[in-house]
This record gives sequence, structure tokens and C-alpha cells, in this order.
Amino acid sequence: MFLSRSVLAFIFLSSLLLFPANSIRLFKAEDESDLFMEAPVYQNGPHCPVLAIHSVVKHGSCPQNVFFHFIACDSSSVVPTQLTRIVKSVFPSLSFKVYVFQKKLVRDLVSSSIRQALDNPLNYARIYLADLLETCIQKVIYLDSDTIVVDNIQKLWNISLTGSRTIGAPEYCNANFEKYFTNDFWSNPRFSKVFEGKRACYFNTGVMVMDLGRWRQGDYTREIEKWMRVQKDKRIYELGSLPPFLLVFGGDIEAIDHRWNQHGLGGDNLVNSCRTLHPGPISLLHWSGKGKPWVRLDAKRPCSVDFLWAPYDLYKFHGYSRHRQLDGFRFDSL
Repeated sequence: MFLSRSVLAFIFLSSLLLFPANSIRLFKAEDESDLFMEAPVYQNGPHCPVLAIHSVVKHGSCPQNVFFHFIACDSSSVVPTQLTRIVKSVFPSLSFKVYVFQKKLVRDLVSSSIRQALDNPLNYARIYLADLLETCIQKVIYLDSDTIVVDNIQKLWNISLTGSRTIGAPEYCNANFEKYFTNDFWSNPRFSKVFEGKRACYFNTGVMVMDLGRWRQGDYTREIEKWMRVQKDKRIYELGSLPPFLLVFGGDIEAIDHRWNQHGLGGDNLVNSCRTLHPGPISLLHWSGKGKPWVRLDAKRPCSVDFLWAPYDLYKFHGYSRHRQLDGFRFDSL
């Protein structure tokens, strides 16, 4: 399959999108196509040169240019063929492909973290995108499945990764970077020297522009695996798949405007708490943290920001209003 660089390529962890344990709806059905409403057809405008799913295609200026790559774990309760049927039934005109991530790749590399959901092997699939996807795919936008895009994604795609930078993401240099690693890490010069001469800042790996060509050239999958092996032996961090990315790319990413990752809407990693939106423009909402909007909405214990999720949720059997107003605006205007 050939994809030109003019076609936007998106990565979604499909098991997280539809059926992750403890973080998405679980259900049984004879016909899964009856569980979701069909989305409207979104077509290119006359200015388009060539031909998180609903929100991405709804707000895109050229939705037919978008190609989605879904990553499904081989241990998922939903097999790739079933996932393909579900996506086709909801988005009949969507261009996409489902890939299978084999959990054996990380079985001996994943160490326990502060929250069990972070130990899911599928959380580590983003490390292997350059291996999973065809070599002709040189650039992708990676999005976690607990995100909603409320702007034209073409703007994010058009951001250049300058120099030799492989990843672009919003940086948060006011965050306490040291907390992402243990005292054993910082007290060992052999480890901590990785950040010498760098202004390393925290970045969230749930939204990334990725140059897979440069990734392959730098063999960054193997570099991340090296740190995961160190972690198994020395316990140098506590937070799942994020710290290895910080170790390899911290201080050397393309800083993207914060509007492209309004993260933390799910609370922190241990407490399902409600948070408000940060001030300023917003292009992408991200429910990172323990709390997920579909869980809280279905349980009828939502936070205010969870109603921003509702208009994009095509699941038929939720028990909440899709058009509730909040803070003076309607969600179907986003």
C-alpha cells in the first residue's frame, strides 16, 4: 500500500479506542454493527488537491485525505476482522487499515507502573510503529484514543520537524521533570548523563507528529528497548511507557503549541478527579489520567468537561444527552 506524504496518516490504538479493559466500554453483542450510529459522510471541498476518527474527519478541511492506522493487540477480545467490520459500519467512507501488535514483543520488557492500566502491552505499541507500518509511510500523527480534535488537523500535519528532530509534541517546561524518574536514576551518573547539555522538558506521548523515516534511521525502537531493560533491572521510573520516550527524545523534540494537547482531563494517574479547561485556544482535548469520559458518562457521574466528549460518541446505548450546554456554548459547534 502506497501513501504519499500528501495523505494524512493517523495512528490509533484500536483496542483502546473500542475495547480496553478498565478504560473503554465492554459489551457483548451478536451484531456489533447495531451498537454504533453511522457517522455523516464528510467530503473534501473543491480546494482539496487529492482525496480521533469522528472529530478528525468532522473538523478536517480535506477529510478524504485522512488515512487511519489502527493498532490492535493480538490478545484483544476484538479480533482485527471484527474491528474492521465495526469501523466500516460506522464510517463507510473511511480509509483505514488495522494492524496487529504482538504483545510478545514487550512481554519481557514491561515493568509494573503506578497504575495497572499503564501496563497494558498496547500502550507500548507506539514504540513499534516504524516496524508495524509499511516502510513507504514516512510521517504519521499519533493520537491516543481518549482524544477529540476540535480544529483542522491539517494544521498539525503541516508542522515541520526541523533539523534532525524525529518527534513533534507540546512541551511543558514548567513541569517538575525530575519527578518522572526515581532517586536511583538521578543519583547514578551513568544514567542521568543522558540529559547533560540538554534542556529536557516533559512532553505527553498521547499526541505526536512522528517522522518514521528518521525513526528508522536512528533505530529508536532499539534505543527505547535498552532503557526498558535498564528499568527491569534498576527501577529508574514508575510511569509506564512515557519515561523511555523522555530518555531518548527529551530536549530534542519539535515544540508544538499547547493548544494541540489540552491533556489531563481525566485527572491524575491515581485519582479520577474532575479538572477544568486551561485558558487559551484549544485544538485538541485529551482525557489522559485515570478518569475516562465514556466511563463517567455511562455511570452518570460525569465531570463538566466530559460533556465535550458526548457529541462525538456514536455508541447508541449511552444514557446521557448529546447536546447538553456547558459554559455558554453548544458542543455540536466544536
